[in-house]
Amino acid sequence: MDRILVVDDEKGVRHSFKKIFDRLGYDVITAENGLEAIEKADEEKPILVIMDVSMPKMDGLETLQRLKTVNPALTVIMMTAHSTSEKAITAMKYGAYDYLSKPFENDQLISLVQKALADSKMTSPVTFAESAAEEGDRIIGKSPAMLDIFKKIGQVSESDVTVLLRGDTGTGKELIARAIYHHSKRVNRPFLPVNCSAIPEHLLESELFGYEKGAFTGADSRRIGKFEQCDTGTMFLDEIGDMPLSLQAKWLRVLQDGSIQRLGGKEHISTDVRIITATNKNLEDLVEKGTFRDDLYWRLNVVSIEVPALKERKDDISNLIQYFIHKYNSAFSKEVTSISPELLKEFEKYDWPGNVRELQGVVQRGMVLCQRDFLSIEDCEWTPSADRKVKKTGDADTFISRAVDLIMQKGGDNIYKDSVAAFERILVEKALDKTNNNQVLTAKLLGISRNTLRSKIGK
Repeated sequence: MDRILVVDDEKGVRHSFKKIFDRLGYDVITAENGLEAIEKADEEKPILVIMDVSMPKMDGLETLQRLKTVNPALTVIMMTAHSTSEKAITAMKYGAYDYLSKPFENDQLISLVQKALADSKMTSPVTFAESAAEEGDRIIGKSPAMLDIFKKIGQVSESDVTVLLRGDTGTGKELIARAIYHHSKRVNRPFLPVNCSAIPEHLLESELFGYEKGAFTGADSRRIGKFEQCDTGTMFLDEIGDMPLSLQAKWLRVLQDGSIQRLGGKEHISTDVRIITATNKNLEDLVEKGTFRDDLYWRLNVVSIEVPALKERKDDISNLIQYFIHKYNSAFSKEVTSISPELLKEFEKYDWPGNVRELQGVVQRGMVLCQRDFLSIEDCEWTPSADRKVKKTGDADTFISRAVDLIMQKGGDNIYKDSVAAFERILVEKALDKTNNNQVLTAKLLGISRNTLRSKIGK
């Protein structure tokens, strides 16, 4: 008979679980805190532990770590009423089998327990050590889709396996990449993000692999590329679907044997870099069209994590708003505590084509303008859903036309001069942001000289 240990500080929960699993023919024992759980596990040798995270004397995460240290093969299911990304990720790193967010249906619990018991007889989960450099919660969400992502982060972070993050722009793929890094054994080594679409094609190869003196006109000295800079660390390659086909063969070699060659160089240089990539494109379609190598695709797609659009996890909107309000309270010295029910209802009806990034921008604008202790429709300058017409991305003429209409309505003595200056300032700022303030790349992106760029920055 399979023995199950139920650990929870609430007597009613322990009684309920025992009643459910006794009926199903399991041998159920209980403990009311972590210390008692460790004793019972040592004495009774259960095959499965179901344990709450929040308990007195010793919380569930510390208990989990202690249990897995003594018996790495023990199967543990964690549960909590207060789910956070950090707890879910940490639980999976410590070797938890799964993570349940209260409340849940009995059928869901029973199904998970049956699956866990079956799996425990075939394989043993891996335990992980806690990193000393963990950061606080940065990925917000308690929806089932996000909990699945937290679990996967915990499972893959400690290994050096290549991870492919897939999802729309603005869903938080870089945050997930950083979470994998912060929970990895490379956390004290470099983390280097590279946006493949932000660097012009003719510069991307030299940026990644570096070059020798004299490799091309203007190469006055040797330059170390990003791969060498990131040695023993983690590189995050965003928009990998935009990598030129001409560069993909060289990139494949790096993944195969870990060696690079600088432009103009003959020496093969060994590197040790963990690779995480991301894309908002359908790589399978690109492979079909011949613009993305199939052998590179299979090298990158070892572990794939689908990041859901915000419209697919609307249960997380209120938590995201709370997080952004807290963030901007500190930044703007505000004391906003809530959001009006009308605005929250509007936010939950909207499909957020710009995803979390769009929501953050709207809340940020509202926080700047807010003069009370709650955010309102007026603060966020929000157009009600009934009047909102979402434009397709890429309709640049429409947006520019609207901007010109607003400028003309405002009037002034120097409309032309002021408008051109404002547009130029925004263009330069966006270009600098896209290239991480690299002036050489920014000048190339804008098609102007570096001296001209410096002059514009000065203005």
